[in-house]
Amino acid sequence: KSDFINFISDQEWKSIEPVSSWFGPSSFLMSSMSALFQLSMWIRHCHNYLTENVGIPIWGSYAIFALATLFLGVILVLVSETLRFSWDC
Repeated sequence: KSDFINFISDQEWKSIEPVSSWFGPSSFLMSSMSALFQLSMWIRHCHNYLTENVGIPIWGSYAIFALATLFLGVILVLVSETLRFSWDC
């Protein structure tokens, strides 16, 4: 507490460079990082639910997530190709 008070009263804060806008809490980069962390927590929650409540083996949960990833990839490719084809016409 005393170090913080001295930091303010001695105006040591003036010698610190401000954080770049890229790394600010409301920047696109940090918002994306937050979304990725939230996604990883959701995946962990789903994995725990599948293994503990439903009774699926761990390898089964991994297989479900692998298939979901592949399916999502196929859907994204189809959508991007459809958009690309519609822009070319």
